[in-house]
Order: sequence, then structure tokens, then C-alpha cells
Amino acid sequence: MLVFLSKIRTSVLGITCPLLFGVAITLGLLTFSAPIDANFHPLDGIEAEIEVAFPSLTFTRPVLLTHAGDGSGRVFVVEQAGRIRVLDNDEGVTSFVTFLDITSSVSDSGNEEGLLGLAFAPDYETSGEVYVHYSVANPRRSRISRFGLSEDPDQADEASEEVVLEVPQPFANHNGGAVEFGPDGYLYIALGDGGSGGDPLGHGQDTTTLLGSILRIDVNGTTHLYGIPPDNPLVGATDGSREEIWAYGLRNPWRMSFDPVTDRLWVGDVGQGEYEEIDLIEGVGNYGWNTMEGFHCFSPPTGCNQAGLTLPVAEYDHSEGCSVTGGHVYRGTRVPALTGAYLYGDYCSGRIWALRHDGNQVTDQALLLDTSLQIASFGVDGSGELYIAAFDGNIYRFVAQGLPAVPAVTTVGIVAMLAILLIGSWLRLSRAKRV
Repeated sequence: MLVFLSKIRTSVLGITCPLLFGVAITLGLLTFSAPIDANFHPLDGIEAEIEVAFPSLTFTRPVLLTHAGDGSGRVFVVEQAGRIRVLDNDEGVTSFVTFLDITSSVSDSGNEEGLLGLAFAPDYETSGEVYVHYSVANPRRSRISRFGLSEDPDQADEASEEVVLEVPQPFANHNGGAVEFGPDGYLYIALGDGGSGGDPLGHGQDTTTLLGSILRIDVNGTTHLYGIPPDNPLVGATDGSREEIWAYGLRNPWRMSFDPVTDRLWVGDVGQGEYEEIDLIEGVGNYGWNTMEGFHCFSPPTGCNQAGLTLPVAEYDHSEGCSVTGGHVYRGTRVPALTGAYLYGDYCSGRIWALRHDGNQVTDQALLLDTSLQIASFGVDGSGELYIAAFDGNIYRFVAQGLPAVPAVTTVGIVAMLAILLIGSWLRLSRAKRV
């Protein structure tokens, strides 16, 4: 390259050097004015805000917003009583359609009962299958059901219900409620410890019950309602342990989500009387309840045996809230400084936090917003934008507000600018020697 440039005529050099200098300055300006990489933004320096996403619409006790993954631009809002609404993801939308109404089957007599979860099959575009998690009465139990799509793409076929799994519930609280398909194609189901207070039946540490666990099942088979993935940790157990279990030792995992980039499973596990916790579920894990609450001994209150337990990645005490609502890792574009941060909140205090995790530990954590909302759930649309379902009936979305204009210094930009400047200087020197 340099040999070639050295043979350029002097008249051309007179043009090339200023041109290269101009290119270098331009690249430098572009480099230093580019948006900073998200990981360089301290979380407590980010000013985000929320706004009502659909000003013309309200919902009755919305517990989830999600999307079908079909590129349609629609979002689905789950109402606790047993209805799923579908609408265009447009702030000007003025109406919704009822996608599914199973209020006649759903029991929402308890505050934590109702239609609690919704997941679209990974092949939804072709299969039209959706899975729901809801409460049933007489006797009290949690039910996972599959529904097919009707001829109308905005309406499921209520008559197509297949009950995939039912789990008896001894009390009205701690039902968990989330259902999510993982990147492996399996269905993950979150179940609480069965309720009351303090886990009186000892379900958290009992692997012979499905309660207090996250289940992982295969619903893609054709001969059974579901199968057991062969790499589930308790496959082949001879002590009566349930092979559906992926992780256990959870009190009330009220919202879980997979990061679509890292495939990590995040869970917000509601605490008992003092601490709320955030867990990273790696599988083959005992997450501590009711031996521990957060990072602290619960039963016994001191000197508990922590051997073999997987501790949370984060916790907060009840001076900051009373019921954690698990969220999502942000992968949208509205607030680029939050990219890669896990956002979660508290139902009681309305506070919203963000944290960053490098795969080994939390590297940054901050309070983002202090709202007055009863945060029932977080959700994402097909573009990865983050929403809040609140019990004031509104759906909120995150937007950027006053983000600091911190320049980004990229390695590629620096090398490119220095290389061009060095080449320009060399050409000037070569010209001077020729003269």
C-alpha cells in the first residue's frame, strides 16, 4: 500500500493529503459523536421515563403484555379474570379484540388466582397453538392448557382446549403463573410453593411435588400431552422426585423471562416478610426457599445449612417494597443506554430498578424510577421494547428522557483515524524529499 502511494505524482499528493486529513477529521467526528455503547452507561446516570402506550384503552387487572412472534405487529394483553385482548401496537389504537375468553373456567376468587400466563408456541405461525396458565376451583388447582387458533387470526378457538397439566394447590396464594418457551423449544412453567405463609407444607425443598419449582416439559410430541426432556436434572431419580422439575426452592416466582441474546432465564421470586430476590435460573439448582429468603437464613433464622444452594443475584428489603415483579433484559431501541440491563420492579412501592450482570456477578445496579403504580407485570413487544402492565388499567412503555450526550470512543474509530493521519504524514514527507 505504501509503495503504491509513494509512486503517486506530486500533483496528486497535493490533493490527497488535504483530502486524507479531511477524511480523518470526519471519521473522528463521527466516531466521537456516535451513541455510546450501552455497557459504558452507569445505570444511575440514565434518565428514562414511562408513558401510557395506548391512551385510548384501559384494561381490567392486566397481568401480562406479550406478542406472538409472528411479525404481525400485534400485542396481547392478559386480564386476570380470564380474557386475552389483542390489539395493534400503535399508540393511536382505539379498540381491541378479545382473542380468548375463558372466564367461565378461570377462578380468580383469590388475589393471586386467575389467568396468569400466556405463551405462544415457537411455531405459532404454522401451528396456531397458544398455552395458558390459570387457576381452577373445586378442587383448587393450577392448570396448563393448550388452545388452537380459529379461522380468525385474532381469535383462539375456545373449544379446542387441551389440558396439558394440572397441579393441586392447597391455598389461594403463591401460584406462580408464568409460562415461557425457552430457546431450546421446551415449555417452562413457574409454580409457587402452594401458599399460606412460610411454606408450612415444606414444598420448597421437596422435589416429590411440582410446587415451589420451575418445570421444563416437551409439548412438541404427538403421542402424549407432554414429554420429559432427557437432560432434566431429576430424570431417572428413584426417590419419587418429579422429572418435570428444572429448578426448585422457589417461593412464588411471579414472572420469568429469557434474555433473547444470552438465553439466560431471569426470575423475580416474591419474598416472605423481609426480602425480595432476583434469580438467574441455570437449571439443576436448588434456589434456597424455605431454608433462605434472599441472602438470609429463614428456617432456621440463623445458622442454616447453605450447602448446595444457589443464591440470588440481587435482593432488596421491605423498606423498598414488598412484592417483586420480575422483568426483562432490555433489547429494544427506544432507550439504547439500557441495552443489556435487566429491569424489574415492586408491586407495592412502584419502584423500578435495573442491573447489569456479566455472567458471574452483578456489575451495576440502580433505581431507575419511583412511580406510584401497582406493577403487575413487565412485558415486551416483537421489537424488544419494554412495557408495564399496571393495575390502574393502563399499559406503559419505556422511553428515553434526557440521556447524557456522552461520546463513544471506539477502537476501530481511533485506529482508522490514526492510520489515515499517519499515511497523510508519510505522503507529505515523501513529497518533501522529492522536492
